[in-house]
Amino acid sequence: MLTKTKIKQSFATASTSYDSAAALQRRVGKTLLQHIDSVDQIDTVADLGCGTGFLINEILEQKIGMPGQIIALDIAFPMLQATSNKLKKNDKVAYLCADMECLPLQAQSVDLVISNLAFQWCGNLEKTFADIRRILKPDSQFCFTTFGLLTLHELKSAWREVDDYTHVNAFYNQSQLTDFLKQVGFRQIGLTTHAYISTYESVWGLMAELKQLGAHTVMAGCNKQFTSRSAMQAMMGAYQQDENGLIPATFEVITAAVRA
Repeated sequence: MLTKTKIKQSFATASTSYDSAAALQRRVGKTLLQHIDSVDQIDTVADLGCGTGFLINEILEQKIGMPGQIIALDIAFPMLQATSNKLKKNDKVAYLCADMECLPLQAQSVDLVISNLAFQWCGNLEKTFADIRRILKPDSQFCFTTFGLLTLHELKSAWREVDDYTHVNAFYNQSQLTDFLKQVGFRQIGLTTHAYISTYESVWGLMAELKQLGAHTVMAGCNKQFTSRSAMQAMMGAYQQDENGLIPATFEVITAAVRA
């Protein structure tokens, strides 16, 4: 079970550094927006885990769907403040500080739900999907991205050489996500998977980027003690470099477009 207090604190802290390190999130987000069905009538959009508002800004600039209202939802209030500053208080955008696992929105009140690389922070994804289906109008679209099982497998492998604690969050595969979506009643389920590989000069560089993104939060049940310098050094020594002496990190991204 993920600890929501830690997640909220991590993303609140990362709100000022997030944009400088979020190149992958922007790249994936642009691909996600291509899955929105342009023939739909979109009055209300909800962006769950909106971060600093990149997707919302793209929708407004590209006039995707021409929505009348966009709900920017995030668990960390400083992220919403960053979004508001970026969008210059656009009157189409409403801000909602809430947990996406318990949506404070009326049933059948939203025409499109989008979410970019946020669902990996949910403790009960099937319940989350059920609540999203509740707020969607009939035949409306739900488009999202999330990380797959191969994400950060190099970092996981390096830590396994050091201890048995959980240092990296667990992720779902495409089959599991499909099952969750089917079980709560979604249809026309289309999922694709793509692996992005980033490289860094050092393991410290990778860890620093994860911290800037607020993505260094780990699962409940991991080592509660401060990671020692010797353990960190052992992990870095075990991390496999590529043929150029760089540190590779895989980010497997699953993209989904489904119907309520």
